[in-house]
Amino acid sequence: MSPTARDDTRAIERNSFRSFLAALQERGEVARIHRAMDPAGFELSACLSALDPGPALIFTSTGASGIPVVGNLLSTVDRIALGLGVARSALTTRIAQAIAAPLAVSVVERGPVQEVEMPPELGLLPVPRFFEHETGPYITAGCIVAQDRVTGHRNLSYARLKPLGGDRALIGIAPNHHLAVMARAAAARGERLPIAITLGNHPAVLLAAALYLKLGDDEMEVAGALLGEPVATVRCRTSELQVPAGAEIVIEGEIDVSETVEEGPVSEYHGMYERYGAGYVVTVRAITRRRDAMLQVVEPGFHQEHVLLGAVSIAAGLQSSLKAIIPATGNVAVSGSGCGRLSAVVTLTGEQRPGDARKAILATLSAINLIKQVTVVDEDVDPWDEFAVQWAIATRMRAERDIVVVPGMRTDRSEPMKLGGTIAKYGYDATRRAQDRDDWTRALPPRSAFERVAAIVASIKGGQRSIR
Repeated sequence: MSPTARDDTRAIERNSFRSFLAALQERGEVARIHRAMDPAGFELSACLSALDPGPALIFTSTGASGIPVVGNLLSTVDRIALGLGVARSALTTRIAQAIAAPLAVSVVERGPVQEVEMPPELGLLPVPRFFEHETGPYITAGCIVAQDRVTGHRNLSYARLKPLGGDRALIGIAPNHHLAVMARAAAARGERLPIAITLGNHPAVLLAAALYLKLGDDEMEVAGALLGEPVATVRCRTSELQVPAGAEIVIEGEIDVSETVEEGPVSEYHGMYERYGAGYVVTVRAITRRRDAMLQVVEPGFHQEHVLLGAVSIAAGLQSSLKAIIPATGNVAVSGSGCGRLSAVVTLTGEQRPGDARKAILATLSAINLIKQVTVVDEDVDPWDEFAVQWAIATRMRAERDIVVVPGMRTDRSEPMKLGGTIAKYGYDATRRAQDRDDWTRALPPRSAFERVAAIVASIKGGQRSIR
């Protein structure tokens, strides 16, 4: 092996799904389930749901494939921050910086994701059934790579994939998503759109795929910026698409928009079912994987990994857009209790000007169709701490003055309470006003006392129960 090949291998493994899984293992945040489980029998899903947002779960005995199933990987904000190597308070800022300074991918000759080539049959993978009223199993953690042949625009995104038997699958994509736009553009040229569904990716890739960027912005390059080095990619076997070399499994195929299949009820992030009608058909051309591959899944519906992958990515993009019009914008969160799509929290720094809170509410409601509730807080409130946000509402807001309601605003098809494509949206200004109280000082021990006991607190949080 040449020195360059050795360097490639180190970079690939350093930025892989399994490197992050190993980090969670060291922290005691992984549980292995060795009992035999049939992926079609809902038990995997039941474990992931019942233990949400607990440890990452590895199911080691999932049938004839011998491929373990892994889920609940990024089910807390702290784990997502760990995956990017930043403090929780710096999470959205780090993603916003990466969006502004993407890194082009590097192409390597070979990678572990192509060590084994399987027949193009999705039934050979241990794809779980998740929910009682869905009509089949779903691939839920696939980061889908596509590229427009004419413009050269590359897209990395999510879409659910339901195996239909053999080499066929249904792909569910919202009509306005860039993947659907690219598939329709290919069809207008009389072509099918090549895609590659990549499974088992580093958190940087998983988050980048959930970003709301402009068509033509390259999420794979943002993932490189999050890693601090280019994503190492290999070319697919059946197309010119480039996929992360360190992924676990890649499914290569083509979207044919001329053939559709009715989907039936499907779960959404709000925890209920939607009926979106027909989805496009994907024909699988090849499946490649690592020799010891693992199949990553994301428990869909109202479960924290599914919710937070969208929430953190939306918050980062929102922070960037708000900062451009309200310089006092600080950290931004999209809450888990708001399904990771419907409720945002915006912090304002001490540099805020009169009217900034109301401006932040209206700008947020306009920027993201799905967000229908906004709370604006001061910078001493952690926007990801929902208890702290509710405390700010309870202690800093006057309802008659600080609630903003905007009826009839546009929303998306997945909004659970939409009526004719619109919904009333609202915001809370939970920032301090000088005229409301003479003294806003928090009742707490002095900072020096916290510093003296920091080691004790850290030990107890780490599981130690006897401190001398």
